[in-house]
Amino acid sequence: MVRVLIAILLGAAVTFGLFVVMAALIANTSRPDEDKTAAPVIDIVMTEPDSATQTRTRTPPPPPPPPQQPPKLPPVEPDTSNNSSTVSVSLPSLDVGGASVDIGAPGQMMRDGEATPIVRIEPKYPAQAARDGLEGWVKMSFTIDELGAVQDIEVVDAEPKRVFDREARRALSRWKYKPKVVDGKPVPQPGIMVQLDFKLEGNN
Repeated sequence: MVRVLIAILLGAAVTFGLFVVMAALIANTSRPDEDKTAAPVIDIVMTEPDSATQTRTRTPPPPPPPPQQPPKLPPVEPDTSNNSSTVSVSLPSLDVGGASVDIGAPGQMMRDGEATPIVRIEPKYPAQAARDGLEGWVKMSFTIDELGAVQDIEVVDAEPKRVFDREARRALSRWKYKPKVVDGKPVPQPGIMVQLDFKLEGNN
């Protein structure tokens, strides 16, 4: 019985002690913090804008002076000196037979007659043949159509073979003729023959 009383007294004392400690803790937390530093106060002073603000005016640059007229160059005279390669092509005259007809003005009545040459283009000498010192000729047949153009070019013979054929055909295709006229109308003229000779200068 004595032990029970002692236990009750001890429990009551411990409980009382706990209540005292909790009361002290609560009192400390509710007390204002004296150590806290006061928040700094920042004064912001607004100054009135200066009414006499200086404005900068941008002046446009002066216009550029007008361009000077370039000096007139004297006309350049064509260079008549021979600056081409040392290769020449011999073009024999083309005989198409019949009477020749002068080239009249546009709109002039066409008179009967055989085709007559107007433009002849010299062929280029093949570079490889020139380096090798080769010479030769190409004989070709062709047709002059009603407009004076060259058509149906065929190589009849050549010496040497297949050396000058390409350049000869290319040049002949650019030739122009006044076509053959029959009864006042241009007509094709087939079976024309021409031979182009390829010769190097100094070997004539």
